[in-house]
Amino acid sequence: MGRKQLNTPRSRIRAAIRQLWLRSRERAASIKKADRRCVKCGVKASVAKNKVVKLEVHHEPQIDWDGIIDLIAERILEAPQFPLCKKCHKEVHNK
Repeated sequence: MGRKQLNTPRSRIRAAIRQLWLRSRERAASIKKADRRCVKCGVKASVAKNKVVKLEVHHEPQIDWDGIIDLIAERILEAPQFPLCKKCHKEVHNK
C-alpha cells in the first residue's frame, strides 16, 4: 500500500458533491415534478428487467464543477486551520 496523500484528492471532493446531489431533495423534486419522465422525449423512468431507463437532471446554466471543486479546496480544505474547543470557537465567531 502507498502512503497517504497530504491533501484530499479532487476526485474525492467530486465524489462527495455527486453523492450529495444524487441524494438531494431538490433533485428528487425535479424528477417528481416531471412525473418521472424525460421532458424532451417523454420516456418514463423504469427499473423493470430489460427495460431500465434512468433519468438524469440537467442543470441550466451548465455547472462549472472544476470551479466548485477549486473553491471548496481553496476556501475550506486548504485555508489556514487551527483547532479550538467548542466554547472558544463560538467566541471567535461571535466577535
